[in-house]
Amino acid sequence: MEEIPIRGEMIRLGQLLKLAGAIGSGAEGKALLAAGEVTVNGDPEDRRGRQLHPGDVVVVGDRQLLVVATKTSSAAPPGASSRRNAP
Repeated sequence: MEEIPIRGEMIRLGQLLKLAGAIGSGAEGKALLAAGEVTVNGDPEDRRGRQLHPGDVVVVGDRQLLVVATKTSSAAPPGASSRRNAP
């Protein structure tokens, strides 16, 4: 299973397919979905705009894609103050 990291908490199915390199264009994605070749969490999906969240599994052909959240650092950038409204 391939992990596909996303920024934020949601990505649309068409964007994920392009990010993972499963399709080259939106039109290609539309055709792939219309042919019933994509499942999300085991259910057939035909909507490019389907919202996906970390933990969702997308199957395209023989590829299994796991949506994962990007790991971000909680440290403040250099020079940033941790106090708000400091004098």
